[in-house]
Amino acid sequence: MNTLVIISSLCLVVAAHAVPSADAIEPAITGSAVPIHSLHGQLSQANTKDIQSPAPKPSAQPAKPQIYFPAPESKGGWRTLDKPDDIRRIAGMDPAKLDELRNWLLKSDNRNFAAVVIRHGYIVLELERGNSSKTDTGRVASVSKAICATTLAVASEMSRHGKTPRKMTFEDRAFDFIPWAQPLSDPRKAQVTVRQLLNHTSGICPEATGAPNDGPWEYILGHTGDQRTAKLAFDPGTGCGYSTHAFAHAALVCETVTGKRYDEFAIQALFKPLGIENWWFQYYNGDEKIGRHPSHGLGLSARDLARIAYCTLRNGLWNNNQIIPQWFVRETAQPTHNVTTPEMRWKLNPQVFSHGWELPARHWPAGDRSGESIPSDARSKPGSGGQLIAFVPSLDLVVTRQTGSSGDWQYEEYLRRACAAVLQQNVSDK
Repeated sequence: MNTLVIISSLCLVVAAHAVPSADAIEPAITGSAVPIHSLHGQLSQANTKDIQSPAPKPSAQPAKPQIYFPAPESKGGWRTLDKPDDIRRIAGMDPAKLDELRNWLLKSDNRNFAAVVIRHGYIVLELERGNSSKTDTGRVASVSKAICATTLAVASEMSRHGKTPRKMTFEDRAFDFIPWAQPLSDPRKAQVTVRQLLNHTSGICPEATGAPNDGPWEYILGHTGDQRTAKLAFDPGTGCGYSTHAFAHAALVCETVTGKRYDEFAIQALFKPLGIENWWFQYYNGDEKIGRHPSHGLGLSARDLARIAYCTLRNGLWNNNQIIPQWFVRETAQPTHNVTTPEMRWKLNPQVFSHGWELPARHWPAGDRSGESIPSDARSKPGSGGQLIAFVPSLDLVVTRQTGSSGDWQYEEYLRRACAAVLQQNVSDK
């Protein structure tokens, strides 16, 4: 009897761990990229239960997401959900609100586009009108600024480990890595840092000047006599002027640091590891001294834009590899400068700007681009023509849209509606 009493008072502790497994990486060059197989893993733990406790009732909460990375599109691509019950149960999204978002996207403009919304690694909304979300690589306009900054962060991290010809941090002087700009057209350019190139505080040819964004390299670097590119609009770090030219400079910085042209390095160090298979890059011609080099401009599909956002959402990880440095992901969550005066062209809150990415929740409520109801940890980058790349860590959400076009659009409204489609009981569930 005493033995039975002792046994009946014991608790049974069960802990179960699902160990992630990785598929082998097979370099199989097809077209323009090396496909990367996906990793599937799950971490779970069963709570300790008394053996005499009644069985728990089935939970109505959405299923816990798995650690997941999509295969390249040629190997199956992103996983998708199309049944309303699965969208609600697995992805924790409201199917009715996604339908409302679908209708809003169709009515928001008349452009051809491809749009993708991803929750917990599942495509829950994919809408195409004239553009393929998989293969259409139209120009993504200023979305390329976020990609350029991300690529430069990868280069900086590699340089810290001696894997590039030159070492570079974001605090270094940018023109130390742009020999083609010598002699400098404005002595103040010598003080511009790499960080300032990426957060629109360099003073280099803000779009408010009205200068064309494209041209030969001698024009971009200030050697054609055009005072808008020759002279800084303000002393570095003292103002905020949205600058496409600054990111063309950043592409040259990347080339010097890595010893490879910007497009070559971006493809090798970022695109291929993420399974991106289709792209193109913009090039500028130069005179005999400067030559021909890629700028930061490029084209990607909506699904492949989502890969970059998804990797950043996962703190820079892809499968078992740290592709984007964690410090960069962390720093993009805050403004990377102290300027408080409005941005010169659109009069935006300058605190919106981080390393190439933007912080949409910080848009002033009274402006045309209100950040109302957008989570504070959201990062995005709009591009002319209604193009967008965005991710929201607190919602485990990725949102993209690609048009290849130009012109204005309601960027924040798209992100706001996608965030609102997340079921409230699932908001903190990753």
